[in-house]
Amino acid sequence: MTATDFNNMVVRHGDFLKPYAITLTRDHEDAQDLFQETMMRALMNKEKYQFGTNLKAWLYTIMRNIFINNYRRSKKFFKISGDVPSDALVYSTQKAVYNEGWNNARLGEVKKAIDELPQIFRLSFELHYTGYKYQEIADLLQEPLGTVKSRIHFARKTLMAQLDR
Repeated sequence: MTATDFNNMVVRHGDFLKPYAITLTRDHEDAQDLFQETMMRALMNKEKYQFGTNLKAWLYTIMRNIFINNYRRSKKFFKISGDVPSDALVYSTQKAVYNEGWNNARLGEVKKAIDELPQIFRLSFELHYTGYKYQEIADLLQEPLGTVKSRIHFARKTLMAQLDR
């Protein structure tokens, strides 16, 4: 097989590659780049093609491998887009301010609900909330572990019912 015959066969099969490139990239511009890269690599590596085998499958494999390698490379390096939305410049001078009013009001409600818990549940819950483990609370209060767990569970359930909106 001559180089011209091989080149003609590759170009004829190129029409089948374009839809596959669009399927892989989901972008017309990237698909065109992928198609060109595939055609270039196929023509440069014609000595690796075994005459008589499926040329179309060989070209599909080249395209798929190029796509996978490009995908892996793009994941390794962070791309910075030069596209700036037109309204971004308008809003760039404004500063965003975080309003803590809602959080403070909500936190006040939570503290009030905790204070309204019965003493026996509140103590176990506050100890657990501050970071004590169940066994440490049980040892501190000299109560069985199951009792401590059930009190904390009941306190949570009560708080959720009171704070649910």
